[in-house]
Amino acid sequence: MAKVKYYYDSETLSYQKIKTKKGQKIRRVLLSVLAAVIFMFLGFVVLTPVFESPKEKELKRELEFVKLNEQLHNKKIKQLETVLHDIQERDNNIYRLYFEVNPIPEEQRKAGFGGVNRYKALEGFDNSEMIADVTKNMDILSKQLYVQSKSLDEIVKLAENKEKLLAAIPAIQPVKKEDLTRMASGYGWRTDPFTKARKKHWGMDFTAPTGTPIYASGDGKIIRADQNSSGYGKHVRIDHGFGYVSLYAHMSKYNVRKGQKVKRGDLIGFVGSTGRSQAPHLHYEIIKKGTKINPINFYYGNLSPKEFEAMQKAAEIEGQSLD
Repeated sequence: MAKVKYYYDSETLSYQKIKTKKGQKIRRVLLSVLAAVIFMFLGFVVLTPVFESPKEKELKRELEFVKLNEQLHNKKIKQLETVLHDIQERDNNIYRLYFEVNPIPEEQRKAGFGGVNRYKALEGFDNSEMIADVTKNMDILSKQLYVQSKSLDEIVKLAENKEKLLAAIPAIQPVKKEDLTRMASGYGWRTDPFTKARKKHWGMDFTAPTGTPIYASGDGKIIRADQNSSGYGKHVRIDHGFGYVSLYAHMSKYNVRKGQKVKRGDLIGFVGSTGRSQAPHLHYEIIKKGTKINPINFYYGNLSPKEFEAMQKAAEIEGQSLD
């Protein structure tokens, strides 16, 4: 029941009913309806995010999960890129420099990602750009890792060859210094003991008593142990690989046979004076790729700097050779 409102009439000294006009009633009704509409709209805008449907909640969680995974993957990619960059720097500036091979160009490390759009299949989905970026970064990283892996395989082979080379190179004096009488003659022009003419002496002569042990100056394989080469008498030749051959002449007897493999320091024979020789000594030569070279540069394995300097001075004296 609607409430009846009154007002006090000062002229009649009594309360009179307030009569509402029809226009006012209509206005009040319209204002009420308008207020209700505004309230409903505000309620929809404000309350809708609070009261999400189960499907909307699931989609929202999936989106947040995708974004979180993208952040984690990007972080891991950055970490891997940092580590890979460090390896690439060492590869180019240390490993390859040491083994005297050319560094890998930057364009080769990152080649193969231009032209065709290989990520077209990822287009047309929610977050396509984000997923394509992560996939592309992973592909680039995988390619660089593959290139670096192949490079390290090459470095390993170079290291193995370097190790073999260091073991094979004739690097020690073939007669122990305590067994030597003296270093009689060096590489170069010398007086022939038989003809007295100047002649190129292709090795070094180590004077020592007959029967003094002779040792292999590097790892290798015996390719000759005979006396069928003019002037050398009983002699041994060792093929060290990498183009190096060492020759030991005028032996009294052998301690090896053809085809036998030897290590640096192995006993291969004994000093003598067989062949074209004036006195017991070892004539020692080094051949590299068919060319006879000065053995003086190959004694870093067992001589001190002072001992090497003394030997070098003795080898430079242009006297008479013993063969």
